[in-house]
Amino acid sequence: MRCPACLLPMLLLLPLRLPAEPLSGYVFLDEATRAMQDDDFENPGMLTVDRGSELFHEHREAEEYSCSGCHGEDGAELDTKQIARYPVFNPNLGGLVTLQERVNYCWEISMDRFPLSAGHADLIALETFVRNLARGEKVDVQTDGGMAPLIAAGEVLYNTRFGQLDMACRHCHVQHQGQMLRGQRLSQGQANGFPEYRLGRGRITSLHQRLSECFVSFRAEPFEAGSDEYKLLELFIMSRGNGLEIETPAVRF
Repeated sequence: MRCPACLLPMLLLLPLRLPAEPLSGYVFLDEATRAMQDDDFENPGMLTVDRGSELFHEHREAEEYSCSGCHGEDGAELDTKQIARYPVFNPNLGGLVTLQERVNYCWEISMDRFPLSAGHADLIALETFVRNLARGEKVDVQTDGGMAPLIAAGEVLYNTRFGQLDMACRHCHVQHQGQMLRGQRLSQGQANGFPEYRLGRGRITSLHQRLSECFVSFRAEPFEAGSDEYKLLELFIMSRGNGLEIETPAVRF
């Protein structure tokens, strides 16, 4: 995937700068919400993990394969350290690939099923199940080589003002992190817990869905689900959280 042409001139003006100390959103939670996340019996996001597990082991009639047929019972054959590296650059799959896209690729090509649309509940459930397998692994997104210009393009988007409120992601999650907004403490906006359960929405939420919600808050037109812009933002946001432990499914407000 190439950087959007409109962003290229700005790349020279905006060097890549990762935060000196990335902090998980968990740090900014109140004690009760932390306790909810920590207890798998209380964490409502675990229902989505269970749904993803059902889909992972599902073997439909007249179908030769299931996810578990290749990747082992409960995903035992999956490399959790590799899961922690997503998004990755895979030239065989067209360039920048998110974990959700990789799951959907297997669903379509290996399982011979119709691909699921970006944001489909079953696709998010599968992504949640797979990333939950890597819970405790440290985010380890590649930042050098061919990934560097893509991360820089994502940083441009992260710092670009959008909407009627003329706001950028950095205004909340860099300049005003730790301050209160509508009764909640602003975090760094790290993505190590996605897909995560949003108490304010009452549902599991993918990172792209959360980005769309932020754009609506800016009073801006969100990008299309699965768009290159959201993929670049996901890449930059995940890379700035390198070293944080995966918490999926995190619980946030």
